[in-house]
Amino acid sequence: MGILSEKSPKKFKEESRMRNLKRALSLALASVMLLGMMVVGTSASYADVSSKNNLEAIEVLKAVGVMTGDDKGNFNPDKMVSRNEMAVVMCNLLGLKTGGSHPFTDVPAWAEPYVAACYTNGIIAGYDAKTFGGSDSVTTGQAALMLLKALGYFQYQSDFEDDWQFATSKQAGKIELFEDVDSGVTEAMTRNDLAQLVLNALESGMVEADDDTIKV
Repeated sequence: MGILSEKSPKKFKEESRMRNLKRALSLALASVMLLGMMVVGTSASYADVSSKNNLEAIEVLKAVGVMTGDDKGNFNPDKMVSRNEMAVVMCNLLGLKTGGSHPFTDVPAWAEPYVAACYTNGIIAGYDAKTFGGSDSVTTGQAALMLLKALGYFQYQSDFEDDWQFATSKQAGKIELFEDVDSGVTEAMTRNDLAQLVLNALESGMVEADDDTIKV
């Protein structure tokens, strides 16, 4: 008879991955807490960003290198974010080593290393086994799910319940992930709202597991 507390290799691998993600998020959060105080009351770094935008979030994420503007000095706050671009944001946020493999056949060359890194770390999933749909705009629900996974939620199939969007919305509501985000769960995300969503995720904290259970 095996020892009940013995952990499988898969369990060890999963815990190691979560520890690495937690370290990355902890470092990002420390930077955000410091820079958040510094950018309050400052003017926008981008010519196309004003007080009507999520200025603090945009400035903080620029400072920590998670989301930056284009080569013309614009942030393009109203531009929709594609699923490929969301993979880049997640890699920047978590400091993931880019590269690796993934099963999708529709990912352009420039996005390959980012999608692969997110797939390897359990952050993203495709529409089906071969289709990622990276050129589609990322919805608020999809972006929230990626961030929740990075925070330690939704590590098991049972966590999704019968409807992943409902489960995502419920968990996001508990940790105030959608605060000041002006888009519905099924709506495409602008760069302005995504910046706020990412900042909210950093400020919400990681899941803390109790032994081998999924208690938070």
